Amino acid sequence: MQSSLISKIEKAKRYAQEKNRVTFTQLTASFQGEHDNYTVSYKDEKWHCSCHFFASRGICSHCMALQRILAEMLPAGAISQYTP
Repeated sequence: MQSSLISKIEKAKRYAQEKNRVTFTQLTASFQGEHDNYTVSYKDEKWHCSCHFFASRGICSHCMALQRILAEMLPAGAISQYTP
């Protein structure tokens, strides 16, 4: 293997451990819920989910779960008050 590729692999490993280097500005994910699959997205500083609960409340367990998973990589305003 080329030495330049080896150094890139090592750098990638270091970067992966330093999650504060990454900030999501937008994302779209498929989320397998208990009753159905949903599309969860974050764009223009707003969350959206295709589930019925989100449609009526503007927040849901799918969004909150992603906020917990990605907490270190989301802008401060992207974390819901309901997500400890």
